[in-house]
Amino acid sequence: FQDQAMMKTMSGGNCNLNVPAKNSYRMVVLGASRVGKSSIVSRFLNGRFEDQYTPTIEDFHRKVYNIRGDMYQLDILDTSGNHPFPAMRRLSILTGDVFILVFSLDNRESFDEVKRLQKQILEVKSCLKNKTKESADLPMVICGNKNDHSEILRKVRTDEGENLVSSDENCAYFEVSAKKNTNVDEMFYVLFSMAKLPHEMSPSLHRKISIQYGDTFQQKSFRMRRFKDMDAYGMISPFARRPSVNSDLKYIKSKVLREGQSREREKCTIQ
Repeated sequence: FQDQAMMKTMSGGNCNLNVPAKNSYRMVVLGASRVGKSSIVSRFLNGRFEDQYTPTIEDFHRKVYNIRGDMYQLDILDTSGNHPFPAMRRLSILTGDVFILVFSLDNRESFDEVKRLQKQILEVKSCLKNKTKESADLPMVICGNKNDHSEILRKVRTDEGENLVSSDENCAYFEVSAKKNTNVDEMFYVLFSMAKLPHEMSPSLHRKISIQYGDTFQQKSFRMRRFKDMDAYGMISPFARRPSVNSDLKYIKSKVLREGQSREREKCTIQ
């Protein structure tokens, strides 16, 4: 996980939230087009489902939490299903901390794409891990969406999805419906558990706070009378922007160079 010395800052309106780098994470959502990646992200962020389909180029969201007085930040990268820039996809993988791979249960090709993505993530992250000597696990959920459709339309069996995760205790399989909101919250709960993140990051386990409370949100004494029974709060940043490609490259370079080794290193290819 990210362990930079710097502090990551989230600014929005009149609020300025400082989150320790050790509590800042990036969740990357990958999969073919039209499988429901953005719908799952929408369920996570605001509990809504949009019937109208809009192709995603790349969407970036940020959610900050105050959980028992500690601040956390979760950046969410909702990627394009077409992958027009393969180097960008590899960079997204390199900078990701937790992953959701989405396919549609009624589309065999999208399942094959998830298998390719899973293999690519393991290869790319293994290369980075070897250079940084990190021992962190790689939390990943493989998600079969649209389980609300008729079984007649199903093209991928449950056991096929389960087989993809059977040999990795840090990888789980769920069949969900973003439309019906079936198993979505359970999926995030398990993902955060595997990542050793607070369970309260799950959509149903924290109180949603408006940006208007941003100035007091980060205080350890943050308590509001109407929320007195809650120890976890979450707030979406409406002004968050994706860090630049240059920033991501510098982050990866700093992870590799921090070992201080003088010998020449084998390169992790990102383009």
